[in-house]
Amino acid sequence: QAFNTTNSMGRLTLNILLSFAQFERELAGERVRDKIAASRQRGIWMGGMPPLGYDVVDRKLVPNPKEADLVRELFARFAALPSMAHLVRELRAKGVKSKSWTTVKGHERHGKLIDKGYIYKIFKNPVYIGLVAYKGSRYPGQHSAIVDQSLWDSVQAALSTGSQNVKGGSAARETKAP
Repeated sequence: QAFNTTNSMGRLTLNILLSFAQFERELAGERVRDKIAASRQRGIWMGGMPPLGYDVVDRKLVPNPKEADLVRELFARFAALPSMAHLVRELRAKGVKSKSWTTVKGHERHGKLIDKGYIYKIFKNPVYIGLVAYKGSRYPGQHSAIVDQSLWDSVQAALSTGSQNVKGGSAARETKAP
């Protein structure tokens, strides 16, 4: 509708309508956020790029046997010899790449050579033990785990000790006493 905004009544009417429009927009946003939060708490996959080791079938994460074996090997190798640099060098020499997948719209995403950051993300992602993370909390997922809890725990312990022994870190400075 056309409002005459040169007088006070027209401006008031326009401001009231704009306030209701903003309220409706915020209400819709809250509904979407609440729906996503509820779905994540029920362990439902909410879309996006599936993690290495899984494929998405009917909006659910399903283990990809070949990739799942690779993920288990990554965890086992790191637990045995907790050297991220050594592991990444070996993987790059073999030509191992990150997840390749096709989006819902049919766009192909090709994998890239694996680097330390990608491996670190894999090791920190609780999806591999059957959990879903959302805003700092973890919930049981509707997918099966591909890494057992004891292997997960040993990798997490190796990661936490490894971060304390980083060259130039506090542990390295303490050992350099004069």
